[in-house]
Amino acid sequence: MTNLLPPLKPIPMKDRVSMVFIEYGEIDVLDGAFVVVDVKGVRTHIPIGSVACLMLQPGTRVSHAAAALAARVGTLLVWVGEAGVRLYASGQPGGARSDRLLYQAKLALDETARLKVVRKMYAIRFGEEPPTRRSVDQLRGIEGARVRKTYQLLAQRFRVTWDGRNYDPYDWDAGNLVNRCLSAATACLYGITEAAVLAAGYAPAVGFIHTGKPLSFVYDIADLFKFDTVVPIGFQVAARPQREPEREVRLKCRDSFRQTKLLERIIPAIEDVLAAGELPVPAAPPESVPPAIPNPENIGDVGHRA
Repeated sequence: MTNLLPPLKPIPMKDRVSMVFIEYGEIDVLDGAFVVVDVKGVRTHIPIGSVACLMLQPGTRVSHAAAALAARVGTLLVWVGEAGVRLYASGQPGGARSDRLLYQAKLALDETARLKVVRKMYAIRFGEEPPTRRSVDQLRGIEGARVRKTYQLLAQRFRVTWDGRNYDPYDWDAGNLVNRCLSAATACLYGITEAAVLAAGYAPAVGFIHTGKPLSFVYDIADLFKFDTVVPIGFQVAARPQREPEREVRLKCRDSFRQTKLLERIIPAIEDVLAAGELPVPAAPPESVPPAIPNPENIGDVGHRA
């Protein structure tokens, strides 16, 4: 008998829940389902295939079966520090595509193409064309000055005392409240941005404005959305702190990502900024590995679901 049902496939990144935070639990696979077992033996099921990334906080252990299932369905595992900040490591869901990786590297190594990409990022971020005849380093300096001014304006708007963006990644409690809230907020954004970068087949380390760091490209792309999404949330929570301000930040970020449909926008933004380099996209070789999260064409007419 012919099977008329369409084949199972991963849920596209744009249709997923942005992130789930887990702490103090054993993550495993039981009866084919992704579960978290707490210290009392209580199981909590997680629909792993519909989540962009899992943020694993201290006190979390992951089984081999759970890590394998997360990779198979294209969910990024991100190991974070206390309160969901300080990204320590991540598990890549499926690996970068060679054609996309080579394309990204070619743009980054070509000084003319790289400058065009950086100028496009500047235009998207600030809503205006950058000054002409400026190098990447000069644009980075101009951007830094504008970012510092934006922080000051947001602090005035939310009536928060602002002494600059200062924090010690190795001493969480040493930072003041507003800096802790901002760090928690940006960590949320970096987590889902890295998931999107990997899902699209690119390398997090090959950046254009940021360079020399494991997540340089993640920072580049996240900066396009930072001041429209998570930074105002950080100031908002710091202005009216709750009992657990970092947790309040994470919940508000999750709601903001859903309301602004951020996951739908990140991958198109990546393609848009890279296209500004005006270099041709190389054709994928026949033996290349497909994207981590494919989105095949619909079968049938518009009345059928993909």
